[in-house]
Amino acid sequence: MAGCAGEGGCPSDYVAVAISFLSLILLLYRSILPFVIHKFSRTKGSGFWIPVLQVFASFNLILSIVMSVDLLKFERRHWWQSCYVWAVWIEGPLGFGLLLSCRIVQAFQLYFIFAKRRLPPMRSHVCLPLFLLPWFAGAAFIHVKQPLNNHCHMGAQWVVPVVSFHTLYVATLVAFTGAIRHIEFRFNELRDLWRGIVLSASSIGVWIAAYVLNEIHDEIAWLQVVSRFLLLVTSSILVLAFFSISSSQPLLSQISLRRREPLKYETMGQALGIPDSGLLMQREPSQAIDPDEPLDKLLLNKRFRQSFMAFADSCLAGESVHFHDDVHELGKIPVNDSVRRIYMARDIIDKYITAGAPMEVNISYRCRQDILMTSNLAHPDLFNNALNELLQLMKMNLAKDYWSSTFFLKFKEEASMRLDAHEMEPMTGWNFSPRLSGVRGADDPFHQEYLTKDSDHSSGNTDAT
Repeated sequence: MAGCAGEGGCPSDYVAVAISFLSLILLLYRSILPFVIHKFSRTKGSGFWIPVLQVFASFNLILSIVMSVDLLKFERRHWWQSCYVWAVWIEGPLGFGLLLSCRIVQAFQLYFIFAKRRLPPMRSHVCLPLFLLPWFAGAAFIHVKQPLNNHCHMGAQWVVPVVSFHTLYVATLVAFTGAIRHIEFRFNELRDLWRGIVLSASSIGVWIAAYVLNEIHDEIAWLQVVSRFLLLVTSSILVLAFFSISSSQPLLSQISLRRREPLKYETMGQALGIPDSGLLMQREPSQAIDPDEPLDKLLLNKRFRQSFMAFADSCLAGESVHFHDDVHELGKIPVNDSVRRIYMARDIIDKYITAGAPMEVNISYRCRQDILMTSNLAHPDLFNNALNELLQLMKMNLAKDYWSSTFFLKFKEEASMRLDAHEMEPMTGWNFSPRLSGVRGADDPFHQEYLTKDSDHSSGNTDAT
């Protein structure tokens, strides 16, 4: 015990390394599998690279602890094995500092989007380096002063400033999280932030305890072994529980990691509980379509909108129709429900408005900037100007070709068949959609409507008798 306590390689050390290796595998499982199993499309911008940086920082933090606290028995012969490489640069700016800065950036974004109701004044690729700059400055200062000994421990006079610096970043995360604690989030963002605060504060506490035990009681072998075991295991739990995508990709955070289970929600509208979002009900009435009517009025018909969308997609120009469909879904959310409106508006901006978006629409620069610089993401007229511009483009291009396409002929044929079937339907009883009737009880949002209709129908039969 005495030999491995100072040089590393105790059985408990290898157990801690195995636990940390397992935690990193589980972290990769959580971060990669949603894209592998459900073929979920990768988003661009901070929604993708901030979670990637969290995984990168987690690996750095675990590896730096393994290399710097004598868990493995090896001699530091090369420069890359130096304490200053692992305990200062990789564990600090590229490990714990990067991990905590990513969460602060996410909380910063949530604060402006939901509390201020506008997009953050700084993009994430600008904000994150600003939060990391003090970490690099501190690492450079420590590297110059050379306070570490052969066991990568620093003197007692360095403990207070280093711990205070770590605590300052945890306090910053607490401040941003406390500012949004009143928001009724739909995807567990606030819960994940508080969990990150508790875990990061706990890891700092364990680090302080491990340092004190190793420095003050350096002669007690078993105490050194136990303290570094707890340090690595606590850090392994931290990186696994600290990782969260609910802030960056809220819709992705709701899907199951099991291959056999389907996607819980395919669109943001479904996740927010917007009525009939993405669904075409059998009970929806069929209406005759007049090509001479304005296109914006025709697009209010869901069956026509889906047919027109399929035609636009076949022409590789479906962005405008998809944008119209999502803005139409946004209009179903009550104006006073600001949180759900902000979720939907943010999803529309990420998909269609920001430069390089997956389905970026062709609108004027002024219109795009008006949306990105808005002071109220929940405003009911936020996308009206963009919608008007795109309607004009669709009238001049897609609409003219659609009326002579096979998509319109198929739409007319199906509409005629549904109309004939509707006229032949018996007038007694209620014809429920099989998709909806499969839901029962309080979970069925249409249950009350069905119950009312059924009771009215039954009372009508009773009166007749």
